[in-house]
Amino acid sequence: MRIPNWPVWDEREVELLRAVLESGQWGGFNPLVQRFEREFAGFQQCAHGVSLANGTVALELALQAAGVGPGDEVIVPAISFISTATAVSRVGATPVFVDIEPFSFNLDPERAAAAASPRTKAIIAVHFGGQLADMDCLMALAEERGLLLIEDAAHAHGSEWNGRRAGSLGVLGTFSFQNSKVMTAGEGGMLVSNDAGLAARVRSLADQGRRPGEGWFFHFELGTNYRLTAWQAAVLLAQLERLPEQIVLRTRNAELLRAELADVPGLRFQEVPPQATAHSYYLLLGRIEAAKFGAARDEFHRALTAQGIPCTPFYPHTLYANPLYQQGGCRIEPCPVAEACIQDAFWLPQRVLMGDEETTREIAAAIRGAGR
Repeated sequence: MRIPNWPVWDEREVELLRAVLESGQWGGFNPLVQRFEREFAGFQQCAHGVSLANGTVALELALQAAGVGPGDEVIVPAISFISTATAVSRVGATPVFVDIEPFSFNLDPERAAAAASPRTKAIIAVHFGGQLADMDCLMALAEERGLLLIEDAAHAHGSEWNGRRAGSLGVLGTFSFQNSKVMTAGEGGMLVSNDAGLAARVRSLADQGRRPGEGWFFHFELGTNYRLTAWQAAVLLAQLERLPEQIVLRTRNAELLRAELADVPGLRFQEVPPQATAHSYYLLLGRIEAAKFGAARDEFHRALTAQGIPCTPFYPHTLYANPLYQQGGCRIEPCPVAEACIQDAFWLPQRVLMGDEETTREIAAAIRGAGR
């Protein structure tokens, strides 16, 4: 299979990295860092962007800047990477694990509403695989209950909901540039917002408590150093330049795969509602109904990997089943859908969707052949 490697890079990254090398300013105060913040925030339709060391600390600072702390609860989906929950725990608040929808793989707004308590202060909406959560319902719920809505958009660079980009719908949005993401510098993160005060607080917390215009040795609150380097900003500027055409390519191939496999019984891909006007396709997610498909999820996974097609058999457990949260420190709502997905869901990484049409059809044939 001619499945492209990831990350993708070319002479543009080399050009920008050389500019950093020759500048003598390799740290977070190189003008390329500020340029990347402006361009990425603008791309995501936000007024403010704060670059950070990674997506995990971006989530932690989002919660801290918004005033979430001890005594508060934060609703999070039961399916996500661990950072979604540990960010809540690390600011001293309590994660409340809530079920997901069966075929969006995102937080179920009805179950989120039922889980909210007088202690609930925020909701973290994870846009899993690049598909935005139901932001109409979640924004309405947040407004009705007076809750903060924070977007964990680690998968959703360039994704949209009714024409609005990920990160621009909640009070704060966070992104990751870790090695597998649709934009990467190996590591890195970004917080975006249209709230100037919150963005300024995040910047201060990430820059040793400094404030713009004040002296280098003047620190106004308990901060730390989470700055992005100029090296990372250089790579990410190049990555941002080619992101739109990569989204178009992945979308075209995802649609081709869906069309080629539409008649396969027992195979169902992530639903893309009409409100999803753009999808990054960081992952192509699906579920296997073994009795109809003719093979269980794990057999399907083995068949694809044997043919050189990268495939992940979903998470091995829900967030609350991690040993960390088996010790307590959380509230767990019933999560039957999340538990079922552990058994029958899978994902294909973005590079599976970055080949030519012939390769995509070969992948579709292999998927079809893994069943009956």
